Amino acid sequence: MSSQLLAGKRGVIFGALDNQSIAWQVAEVCAEQGAKFTLTNAPVALRFGSLDELGEKLGAEVIPADATSIEDLEALFTKSEEILGGKLDFVLHAIGMSLNVRKGKEYTDLKHEWMLKTFDISAISFHKMCQVLYKGDHMADWGSILGLTYIAAQRTFPDYSEMAESKALLESFARSFGYHFGEKNHVRVNTISQSPTMTTAGKGVKGFDEFFGYADTMSPLGNAPGRACGEYCASLFSDFTRYVTMQNLYHDGGFSQMGMNPKLVK
Repeated sequence: MSSQLLAGKRGVIFGALDNQSIAWQVAEVCAEQGAKFTLTNAPVALRFGSLDELGEKLGAEVIPADATSIEDLEALFTKSEEILGGKLDFVLHAIGMSLNVRKGKEYTDLKHEWMLKTFDISAISFHKMCQVLYKGDHMADWGSILGLTYIAAQRTFPDYSEMAESKALLESFARSFGYHFGEKNHVRVNTISQSPTMTTAGKGVKGFDEFFGYADTMSPLGNAPGRACGEYCASLFSDFTRYVTMQNLYHDGGFSQMGMNPKLVK
């Protein structure tokens, strides 16, 4: 039975593509917990994903928006308020893309114009999103903004390429906007550092299958699945976490605190 943890909450969820997406799992959990929200992704992603299917299933309107476009973001949040009937209580940013990774470029031989595109899509879009929310006064008092990140922002994972720098930038934006939103109307801004997860994007990283197994063995609790991440996000959208802000929160089965697991050398 659902606890209706998010009853009466309104939100926007960025980045769901298919049923392997973490954002998809977040949307399903939030709906089960009583939230109402809109779903969004870039128009090009909507053409090869199945977001309309999720929207129909959950009764959530899908609004195409390029997260790197201020104009698209302004239209998205204005329309979402109209559809949902008020200001937003929560927003999830689950966006990341690297052409260098997709094309198999080595870190020491990256195309820098592609790197700048990576930063714009994967990190600067978070700042743009927060800026539009802030200037447009779209967030309700004591609301919650989350961005999905990865431990490569703090540790070296060579095959993660310049996405590591993107995540570090994303986390810095969250801390900085956490101050400004907190002072304005008690909105908290956090990032969640999730375990390796079998998403469409994750599986595109070189050596992902091997690393997924390594992380699962290293972590005392094993890798946190996407559904569990959805539940964690719901808790951070709820009123029970009103005083958690400007944090990078590890949701990784303990991986981030391990030095060595004896199981790996047996």
